[in-house]
Amino acid sequence: MDISGKRSKQPTEVRQTSLVEAALKLAAQRSPADITTGDLAQVVGLTQGAVFRHFANKEAIWLAALDWTTDTLMTRLNVAASAALTSLDALRAVFMAHVDFVVAHPGVPRVIFQELQRAQDTALKSRVRALMLQYRILLAGLLQRAQTERLLAPDTDLQAAAVLFVGSIQGLVMQSLISGDVNAMRVQAPGVFTIYLRGLSAADCGASADNHIDHP
Repeated sequence: MDISGKRSKQPTEVRQTSLVEAALKLAAQRSPADITTGDLAQVVGLTQGAVFRHFANKEAIWLAALDWTTDTLMTRLNVAASAALTSLDALRAVFMAHVDFVVAHPGVPRVIFQELQRAQDTALKSRVRALMLQYRILLAGLLQRAQTERLLAPDTDLQAAAVLFVGSIQGLVMQSLISGDVNAMRVQAPGVFTIYLRGLSAADCGASADNHIDHP
């Protein structure tokens, strides 16, 4: 345990963390399928054999990367939502926090998108589904709160609204991967969210919602 009172990481945990970081860093630069344990060993400064003392195989490294993604992303999204004053503030904060996460870790969507292209079910897909379940629960709560506060159109389909929320971010991610300019997401995201919110907002709060978005 270190002087802060927190449990100190053991050497194996440090190596595992380094390998996960290396995997996501390389995934931002090339296809995850092309990344070998030898590549990871070189980045971290280990022998290839040493990698297998910390992870059973390459899939275990990607599973650990998705576990880290779930913990880190959901923590950031929940913190962003809890710091907001209103439900609409919270939705915007979650949207932008997700965008910021992808800009900081562009290897994450590359890993996820590649895995989802595989026809068979996998442990990695199961991890992605678990992440999306947590995400949908967070969005459902915020959207329900906004509807209760009569900030959304009364006939809003909240499930569809949650799908569109995530889909808007995925669209931004896909375009950034195609263009090779992940930072463009930060420029485009506010406008995309404004359009999203206009589609949900109650008629009598549309103007205030627009002002709300333009002046966070």
